[in-house]
Amino acid sequence: MEMSFRKLPDNRHEILVRREKGPDVRLPARPAGPSMPHDLVHAVVETVLGIDDGFWGAIARGATFQGFELVTPGRHRRSGLKVLRRGGDAVMAAELRVNWAYRAWRGLSTEGRGVGRAPLDAEALARTGPRLDAARRWAAVPVGGELLWRWGVDS
Repeated sequence: MEMSFRKLPDNRHEILVRREKGPDVRLPARPAGPSMPHDLVHAVVETVLGIDDGFWGAIARGATFQGFELVTPGRHRRSGLKVLRRGGDAVMAAELRVNWAYRAWRGLSTEGRGVGRAPLDAEALARTGPRLDAARRWAAVPVGGELLWRWGVDS
């Protein structure tokens, strides 16, 4: 699977996903976040930690998430929802781990009231931090340019 993160004006981005299973999908323009698109953070952290049943693993298996559109309209929606019904718990667990890694990388609090128990240990955080640093290449992408990520290949 290949994901193209295209940088748009006004700190926005869009994503085009070319999949082996299921039709190609796109995520129309949305805010990119303070340092990089959230879905790019998912790609980095899920790859580094070997999470193959998280957000991007589900998309690779044909899942459809709210906001994504089929590039070529068709009847895929129901089968994409089946993927989520079977693997939704794993996707949510990955979401927690990705958010934790990103929070720690940004230097935000990971302790205290309301933060909860850490879903990642120090070793996992030590592996994700340098890869998120490398993903800052997003900052070098010019408006109108793209960052290409190959699921299961790039890290």
